[in-house]
Formats: sequence, structure tokens, C-alpha cells
Amino acid sequence: MSAPLLEVTDLVVEYPGKGFRAKPFRALKGVSLTIEPGECVGLVGESGSGKTTLGRALLGLAPVTEGTIRYDGRDISHLSRAERRALASEIQVVFQDPYSSLNPSMTVEQILAEPLTVQGVPVAEARKRVRDLLDQVGLPSDAAQRLPREFSGGQRQRIAIARALALEPKLIVCDEPVSALDLSTQARVLDLFIEIQERTGVAYLFVTHDLAVVRHIGHRVAVMYRGEIAEDGDGDQVTSAPTHPYTQRLFMAAPVPDPDRQEERRVARRALLDAEG
Repeated sequence: MSAPLLEVTDLVVEYPGKGFRAKPFRALKGVSLTIEPGECVGLVGESGSGKTTLGRALLGLAPVTEGTIRYDGRDISHLSRAERRALASEIQVVFQDPYSSLNPSMTVEQILAEPLTVQGVPVAEARKRVRDLLDQVGLPSDAAQRLPREFSGGQRQRIAIARALALEPKLIVCDEPVSALDLSTQARVLDLFIEIQERTGVAYLFVTHDLAVVRHIGHRVAVMYRGEIAEDGDGDQVTSAPTHPYTQRLFMAAPVPDPDRQEERRVARRALLDAEG
């Protein structure tokens, strides 16, 4: 078998404690995770579980206290800023909020061309690449001369996805990329992620709080709870028949359209909470 594209081993992330002599806060407690080339791994958990911290650590935005992060066989746990910039062509990110992740004073063409020109791509070639990117994410070519405020939330997230694709990365960290969108727009953007992955072979770490989202897109699912991986396995199995009590609670908390089934889930979730506590 080929080596994983990304291999996280016993990763620990600590932040300074608040107050004099306060103990450091350990956000990640020995997390291990792998992502194969072309694979989508869904990382699920509630707020405070550590899922976003893991994504930030992969991007060099959170301090690695212990453990290692290996990308394509190379240890990237403690890169310098220059080394991290050089790696940007291979690891990209799509953030949660399409409203704040795009510069409101720049046109779409300027937003998409910027990472290309920074890497030394000639202006004419960058403009051609921008047209190709807009086509890939289903936006018209005249979108290039418009400002982000002229687009809907789903369209802005498509622009953010196009920006992440500009340098043809091997891995994209998707940090709650559909949580700010309405349900119908979520479905369209998720389908776009799947279509792009099938066409390009890019790998995703898809960070979300919603099991229903990763059921749609994830090949494998890892569930985080209090800074640790509580459950890790096949996407269909984890999202339909979870074994860990925490994952079961997440599963039962997800809304369903049938009121009777919803009430059954509420009762079962209360029983789990009572049994644990």
C-alpha cells in the first residue's frame, strides 16, 4: 500500500492557561489520524471538541506541543513561515464564513489571481486560470469583474473553493464550509466538493459538527470528543450505526422530518445521558 498523504501521530496541542500560574489548556490529547490521497475524512464533533484545533495545527496556525504531522512523507510539525508559504501550493483551506473570508474591496478575478501571482505565475496566464476556476465551480465568466458583495452566500463559498483550487493542491482543509449556508445551498455546495474531488483527486479533511453532512461526503469519519478521537471508521458505518456513546448522542441529536422518529431519538438520547451521568 502507498503511504498516507497526511499522517498525524500522537498530536498534542496546548495553549497557555488564563491567569497567573494557571496550567496550560490541552486542546488535543494525543490525536492520531491518516488521510489517503484522494480521500475525504470527515472530522466531527461539538464546539470545544478540538476538531477545529486539529485543522489549524495542520495549517500551521496552532502550536504543536508533542507528536508529529507528516505530509507526503515530510515532517511539517514545526515549519518556518517561509517553509509554510512554500507548502501553500499543496495544502489549502476553505473557511466557514464566505462573507468574511473574501476581501470585500477586491474583484473576484483579483481574489483568485492573487495566490497565482504570488507564486510567480504571469498575469496573462493567471487570468486564463481564473476563467477556468470559475468554470470549475459553476460561476459565469463575467463574475470575474464583480465584487464579493454582489453574490449570494453559496456563490461566495464557490469563490472560496475556487481560490483553494487555484494552486492545484493535494489536500484541502475544509473548516465548517457549509454551516453558514441554508440547507438547499448546503446540498449544492457539497455536491460541488464531491464533483471536484472525483475530477481532480484532491483529498479533504472535512471539519463539521453535523453527522448528516459527512454522511453525504466522507469516505471515513473520525469523531472528536474532549480533544481525543472517540470513534474512527467507515463513513456509512459511523454515521448510521455508531458504537461510541458520544457518537450515538450526536446521531440522535440530528433532526429528522418524521415527528414520531424525532421523539424516539429524544427519548433514546435522554436515556444515554442518564446512563452516563
